[in-house]
Amino acid sequence: MILSSSSSHRRRRLSLFYFLSLTSFLYLSLLAATDQLDQLQQDDTTTTTTTVGLPDNATAVVSSNDSSTTDRERSFAGMIDRALEKEFTESDQTEENDAGSFNNSVAGQQAVLETVARVKSKKNDTKDDKSFQLHNVFNMDNDNGAEETPTLIDRKDNVFIISNFKSKYPVLQLDLRLISDLVVVIVSATCGGIAFACAGQPVITGYLLAGSLVGPGGLDVVSELVQVETVAQFGVIFLLFALGLEFSMAKLKVVRAVAVLGGLLQSFLFMCMCGITASLCGGKPSEGVFVGVLLSMSSTAVVLKFLMEKNSVNALHGQVTIGTLILQDCAVGLLFALLPVLGGTSGVLQGLMSMTKSLVALLAFLAVLSVLSRTCLPWFLKLMISLSSQTNELYQLASVAFCLLVAWSSDKLGLSLELGSFAAGVMISTTDLAQHTLEQVEPIRNFFAALFLASIGMLIHVHFLWNHIDILLASVLLVVIAKTIVISIVVKGFGYNNKTSVLVGMSLAQIGEFAFVLLSRASNLHLVEGKLYMLLLGTTALSLVTTPLLFKIIPGVVHLGVLLRWFTPDSQSEMGFKVEALRSDSAKQRIALIAKDLLIHEGYEIIYVVERV
Repeated sequence: MILSSSSSHRRRRLSLFYFLSLTSFLYLSLLAATDQLDQLQQDDTTTTTTTVGLPDNATAVVSSNDSSTTDRERSFAGMIDRALEKEFTESDQTEENDAGSFNNSVAGQQAVLETVARVKSKKNDTKDDKSFQLHNVFNMDNDNGAEETPTLIDRKDNVFIISNFKSKYPVLQLDLRLISDLVVVIVSATCGGIAFACAGQPVITGYLLAGSLVGPGGLDVVSELVQVETVAQFGVIFLLFALGLEFSMAKLKVVRAVAVLGGLLQSFLFMCMCGITASLCGGKPSEGVFVGVLLSMSSTAVVLKFLMEKNSVNALHGQVTIGTLILQDCAVGLLFALLPVLGGTSGVLQGLMSMTKSLVALLAFLAVLSVLSRTCLPWFLKLMISLSSQTNELYQLASVAFCLLVAWSSDKLGLSLELGSFAAGVMISTTDLAQHTLEQVEPIRNFFAALFLASIGMLIHVHFLWNHIDILLASVLLVVIAKTIVISIVVKGFGYNNKTSVLVGMSLAQIGEFAFVLLSRASNLHLVEGKLYMLLLGTTALSLVTTPLLFKIIPGVVHLGVLLRWFTPDSQSEMGFKVEALRSDSAKQRIALIAKDLLIHEGYEIIYVVERV
């Protein structure tokens, strides 16, 4: 009975398919026949055109062309052409050179007309010499016949890549130059990481140096620098998302005092110290305060990567370090509101209002996420798990989409992308699927993290660093010592022992990559210019390069502190015990997940028992 029912359904579907196909064919044939009848009527009413003063052979050519055109029009292909012309009118096509549309676009965007030069593709040039040349082997231009994305150059030698290329018909647009640049960066980062891993050095150093080698300060083989850095920004987003998945609110409560109050106190001390120093040296206090803001920022991505490699994320100093980094990410909006006040482009009252607005947006954003994590998120994750019974592809995609959505919302509210991605991870960490989500996102995180670190390396000009290595190295040494001392004193003031204080101070002793953004913004506001800008730029770049070396000497500093009896040896073993206990808990969670999957696969029903205490 079941077989006959399924076969009858199949016959009905086939009958419906044949009926629709026949109807479509008859409709097109009728439409083409109507067009042909109209054309014949027009041919009967037109007058015969004679060719005057033409040679016989020209007349023959015209006659043959007319006959071929007539044959084409009367053929079945001609009928289809006329039917398609009726269906797709000229209004469906995009005009390429519409002056009115151009004027409307300029007026709508409030744009200013400037003179730019369009770069002509080399493959369109006439080449008389077809001989083999060695440099053509390494030429990265596209020669496969595909149209390259046009580029423009303005009067200030800025290069622009056309992002919306107008075409008569909707066609797929490819930026082949961007694909080549991404291939270069990814391959170079892989080679750099392999080389430094074989040498027993941190792979982060290989990523940074590989980026500096292929960037503008090295071989300069990456053309679309802005586009590559934009894609690489996903590395920071997924790094902080994974950190949020591993984060525990219970552990955050333990270090919240030193993370929040201590982090704010560190920034305030740096701003006061640098402002007073600038005033005593005859400089502008506003420049000194900005330098203090710059020094108070640390590299979230680089520090997190090293803490993960050293298995120190769950250690006490790791928790304090991560809490301070999170506070710095939360303060990004406040720092941007402070810059116009320091630059003199806005008043103090306006700056305070802007900072208050950012603070209110932050509190409202966190409140909304807290409600969603308790109501909608568990239901959504369980739904994705049920839909991903065969493969985890849908759950992985949903996790990434959720992370990007929360990060995008945070950015739209004037907060940072980093804060939003971390908050998304913390939301999922409150559920039972945190470990499963981390396993799905971890490969994506590792890939984009390497791409991001390589893109940071592209900002480092090796030639510039080498020419000014003496003054820049002295500046980096001064920054590392000052930040280590100040941060260690602040952490010590909250009741932590000497070892934890020094470890936190050394972990945060570098200047973060966000300093490049702050420097660019301050330069536009004329807050820092000239020699000071170059000094801060070089110091930031060199501090990022020397960060792996700084983490390399931390065990030696700890050993020296134990020998000098600055650190108690019990704290070291206690920290190792905590890490091993956390590893054991993680292994138990993995075993429990595997056992649950096996039981579900065998058909057993899982019942969760919650004990209230």
